[in-house]
Amino acid sequence: MKIIVIGAGLGGLSAAARLAKSGFDVEIFEKSGAIGGKCRTEWFGDYAFDTGPTLLTLPAVFRDLFKKTGGRLEREAKLAPVDPAFNYFFADGSTLEFPNLDLPKILNSIDSTFGKRQGNDWHNLMQRAEAMWDISRTPFIESEIPSLTSFLKNRRILSDVRTIAPWLTLSKVAAKYTDDPRLRMIIERYATYTGSDPRKAPGVLATIAFMETTFGAWHVEGGIGNLAIALGARCEALGVKIHLNTPVSEILTSNGAAVGVIVNGSRLAADAVVANADAEVVYNSLIPGEKRALRGVRRNLKKSEPSLSGFSLYLGLRNSSGAELPAIGSHNVFFPDRYHEEFDDIFASKIPVRDPAIYICAPQDPAMIRGSVDEMQAWSVLVNAPRHDPEGGYDWNGKGEEYAEKLIKKMDGLGLRVSERLEVMEFRTPEELQSRYNAPGGSIYGGAVHGATSVFTRPQNRSPLKNLYLSSGSAHPGGGLPMVTIGGELVAEAILNSDLGVGVPKNHH
Repeated sequence: MKIIVIGAGLGGLSAAARLAKSGFDVEIFEKSGAIGGKCRTEWFGDYAFDTGPTLLTLPAVFRDLFKKTGGRLEREAKLAPVDPAFNYFFADGSTLEFPNLDLPKILNSIDSTFGKRQGNDWHNLMQRAEAMWDISRTPFIESEIPSLTSFLKNRRILSDVRTIAPWLTLSKVAAKYTDDPRLRMIIERYATYTGSDPRKAPGVLATIAFMETTFGAWHVEGGIGNLAIALGARCEALGVKIHLNTPVSEILTSNGAAVGVIVNGSRLAADAVVANADAEVVYNSLIPGEKRALRGVRRNLKKSEPSLSGFSLYLGLRNSSGAELPAIGSHNVFFPDRYHEEFDDIFASKIPVRDPAIYICAPQDPAMIRGSVDEMQAWSVLVNAPRHDPEGGYDWNGKGEEYAEKLIKKMDGLGLRVSERLEVMEFRTPEELQSRYNAPGGSIYGGAVHGATSVFTRPQNRSPLKNLYLSSGSAHPGGGLPMVTIGGELVAEAILNSDLGVGVPKNHH
């Protein structure tokens, strides 16, 4: 059986490895010159930067993937826990450190910095987040999306709904548990992990904070992009053929089913097609017909509010003067005084954030510089940004350098001494995210997670077209390295449990 995968991001590689292990003939067609999708580590001068994800969570997802496909993660990519997991800096001058993999230590840190009451607030919030995780994990993350009808038939529906409280936004959940604005900013920031506004995103996203605390924050030696390289090597060891610089221009359909693709003008037949691409591109650009079969999913895509985008700065800093370096960790967030204005700028005014929260990843990894770690630092800086939308929003063309200079000036004002140490500076705008990764508007996660029923209208792993499957950050179960990798597993399982899986030995499931 022949499987064609469109895109060599983590979702495509994950599905390809599992399917190849089960005996399918798998080929991947990738439009760019490298595997990994957004998960890449790139060198600019003597500095290496993670130009996509900068943090690895839920490492068990990747250990399971490598184990089930005949490899071992620790042998092919070296993982190390990051401690502290995060350093938070606030406009009032206070700072807070979150130790890694240790809730009691986090609570002690909050107690000693903000007070005992705030530590109790966080403890109670994490208990609620854990209960939400226990309820949502199997039906909404580790399984294909259940229908709203089947979810409502759950015998525990009343108690589960009370715990998840779909009528509460993430901002309201935060306010329910604490009146400390700093703790509320920390929990609200998790909405941006899905590209959403915390005032509209469901409160169940508090589970991300629980996951991060429980399963840890991890770094991949040499950069997160090495995880993609290791997974690509695992695919090739299983016989997967990966074609780079080879875009798919159309998904071929017949009688309501995907039957192949067009590549470089040639028609290539397939028993199934896995699209590791943005759902909007798949349904509105790669499939020209099928109006009746795709009417519902196209309607949902049109109604969905696109997720926010991001503006990235890659700063190579050299401290040749011997002066003391700013005291920051591997992962740092600098919050502004009025955090909610950030989401007004992005979703309402559709302008670059005037006073953004600034995330700085400064990995303490000698493999990511060519020189002395005492003198050199490679910072990946990310701020949330409105998507590129010249017609109805903000046009990012030609605006990147001016905004980069504004951010550097703000970081200088925070005492980070960027300008005086700056040796390398690169930036990526939402327009560049759109052109590099075929992500409409540069929206990182497809549709934003806004509203209680957004999970049910998100593009599913099984397309309405037979033998077409989606495995990307814009489809279920969502964006982020673990989620897209789980999406690849869900797609592989769906294919193995379909007519195409007949005759595949059960031990491959």
